[in-house]
Amino acid sequence: MTALRLGTRRSALATTQSGWVADQLRAAGHDVELVEITTEGDVSGGLLTAIGGTGVFAAAIRKALTDGRVDVAVHSLKDLPTAPEPGLVVAAVPAREDSRDVLVARDGLTLGELPIGSVVGTGSPRRTAQLAALGLGLEIRPIRGNVDTRLRLVSSGEVDAVILARAGLARLGRLDVVTEVLDPIQVLPAPGQGALAVECRADRPDVLEAVSVLEDADTRASITAERALLAALEAGCTAPVGALAEVVDGEEGLELSLRAFAGTEDGRIDLRRSLTGRYDDPESLGRRLAQILLEDGAADLDRPSTIASRPPEPVS
Repeated sequence: MTALRLGTRRSALATTQSGWVADQLRAAGHDVELVEITTEGDVSGGLLTAIGGTGVFAAAIRKALTDGRVDVAVHSLKDLPTAPEPGLVVAAVPAREDSRDVLVARDGLTLGELPIGSVVGTGSPRRTAQLAALGLGLEIRPIRGNVDTRLRLVSSGEVDAVILARAGLARLGRLDVVTEVLDPIQVLPAPGQGALAVECRADRPDVLEAVSVLEDADTRASITAERALLAALEAGCTAPVGALAEVVDGEEGLELSLRAFAGTEDGRIDLRRSLTGRYDDPESLGRRLAQILLEDGAADLDRPSTIASRPPEPVS
C-alpha cells in the first residue's frame, strides 16, 4: 500500500488527534500523510445550533473520503451523526480518553465556589441544561471558538468560567488550566465524548485491515450504547442529551452500565435514568434506556408543562 492519506480538520485539537492516530499507524509499519480539510464548522462563526449542529465538522471530510481524496479520516466521535453514512464505516475506535467535562474558572474557583451571577461560557445546550438544573444561580452565556479562544475569555475577564471537554485539554497538554473536573453525577458528557472515530470507505479492505490495530473493544461497546440511545431519542450533539456507558464486572462476566440525561435548557426538567445490560449487546442497552426516558417524559421536552418536573437539587 502507498502512504495512507489521513484527512483531518485544521484546528490544533483536530491535528493533534489525527497526529496521534498517524503515529500509531506508523508504529504498525504504515506510511501516513496528513491532509488538512476545512469544514463548515471551522469557517462559520455561528453557534452550532444555528449552523446545523451534528455533522458540520464531518461533512467535508466524509466527502473527501467518498471522492477518494483521502483514505482515512479521524473525527471526534461526538461530532458524528448517529445515522450511518452510505459507503463509509467507522473502522476503528481507539481507547477513549477521560470523557468528563471540566471547569476552567478565574482565580482557581470550583463550580460550587463561583458566586451567584457568575458568567459561565459554553456553546453546548447539554451543558447549559445540566448547569441550570444544578440551581447555582449562574448566568450561562453561549460561546464559540477553539480551545485557546475559549480560555482567553476567562483570562480576559469576559466570562468567569468556561466548560470544556477534559479529553481535548489532555490531548493538547493543557490540563494545568483545569480548576475542577466535573463529576458525571452533576454533568454527564456528550455521547461519544473523549473517543475518536477512524473512518474509511467500506470497499477498502486494505485500509480496514491497516487501521484495525487501533480498535479498543471496551470503548467500542461503550460508545455504541451511548450512540444507540442518542439515535433512539432522535437527538443530535446540540440537543440537551448526555450519556455515559462504563464497563463493569457483573455476576456472569462483563456488563455495561449506562447513565443518561435529557432535559430542558432552562433546567426546569432534569431526567436522569440508568440501566445495566449485556456487554455484547450495547445497542439494545442504549435503545432500552432511551425508551425509559421517552416513557418518563423525554418525548415531551418541547412541551415542559406536560411533565411533572421536580425542582433542581442543590449541589453539596
